[in-house]
Amino acid sequence: MEERRPGLDPAVAEVRLAVRRVLTGLEPGTTALVALSGGVDSLALAAATAFEAPKLGLRAASLTVDHGLQDGSTDAATSAAAKAEALGLDARVVRVEVGGAGGPEAAARDARYRALADGARAIGAAAILTGHTLDDQAETVLLGLARGAGATSLQGMAEASVLDEVTLLRPLLGVRRAITSAACAAEGLEPWHDPHNADPRFARVRVRDAVLPVLESELGPGIAEALARTAAQLREDAEAFDQMIDETIEDIVEHAEAGISVSVAALAANPAALRNRIIRHVVASEFHESLTRTQTLEVARLVTDWSGQGPIDLPGCRARRIGGRIEFSSRL
Repeated sequence: MEERRPGLDPAVAEVRLAVRRVLTGLEPGTTALVALSGGVDSLALAAATAFEAPKLGLRAASLTVDHGLQDGSTDAATSAAAKAEALGLDARVVRVEVGGAGGPEAAARDARYRALADGARAIGAAAILTGHTLDDQAETVLLGLARGAGATSLQGMAEASVLDEVTLLRPLLGVRRAITSAACAAEGLEPWHDPHNADPRFARVRVRDAVLPVLESELGPGIAEALARTAAQLREDAEAFDQMIDETIEDIVEHAEAGISVSVAALAANPAALRNRIIRHVVASEFHESLTRTQTLEVARLVTDWSGQGPIDLPGCRARRIGGRIEFSSRL
């Protein structure tokens, strides 16, 4: 645990420690860019980054994305930037246009992440830091479970990932939202409360305000932590599977004239879980598309239940069996 000075609030200490653990992986002299909405989580993150970054020889900046989806959004973004500047961050605001593809939440998220990646490249930032907390992770796992999206979705968010070739870090994934709220209060920081975070039209809001509290009430405390542990365990499993796929795929995949092909015998020799992951991996890496479980199982039937069926149309490609191989070819 961090050695706390007398008077240092425990919540502030916990947030700072979480941020420090992540920042120590960055090269001195580089910049850490905080994705700052002005809400309680990102504001606590900004304050901790402003405190810890200089001690590690890092520069700290913030970027606030104005989605323009509600009245007063520009004022809220400007206020968030002003708070970041008061903390000592180089603060910037960018306005984005939000499309309609995939629904309002997904469209806003896509626009925000594009702006963050562009902003990070513009200032040469080594990493983008977001304020996702353990509560966000639990909500993500529950939403994935409700969609039946499989282990990939249930893995939740990774502490470190890549966003359009820029490192994306989530230092607060082990920190509860109550802690970030307490940290802001202790430091006299007044967060912005996004009206969308209280709008029951959004599934994530319903999970946060209704589903998780009911689970905590009926099953006992610690549900959010249990969901986060589940995500971590599934991510470990996924990493092991990915390593197995990397070791296997070079021996069973060949480039075909119109795409790529995979050995039927090799697929049949693997357990179903690994076979299905190989099929998804091939399509994702070659055609940059994701398969549903139903689509994956249809392709697998070309291996395990072959009766002369014809080609299967998939997102971005077509799968068919030719002799002892499954060929994936472009549909263009």
